[in-house]
Amino acid sequence: MSRIVAAIAITLLAAGCGVETASTAATAAVAKQKEIEAGKKTMEQAQQKIQQSMEQVQKDAEKAGEADK
Repeated sequence: MSRIVAAIAITLLAAGCGVETASTAATAAVAKQKEIEAGKKTMEQAQQKIQQSMEQVQKDAEKAGEADK
């Protein structure tokens, strides 16, 4: 009888550990997803700044070309 109780207790403990592991994995996945989204946003902002800089350089080059005429 005590072996059955011990087996049930071990099974319950193992199941509890599995739930904790799954919960930890889910939490890590959510954190990683947020990190990825933040990285994408940062990359988009950097691309916009690069585009703006390129447009400004082009405008400056056009003005310099007009001044040479």
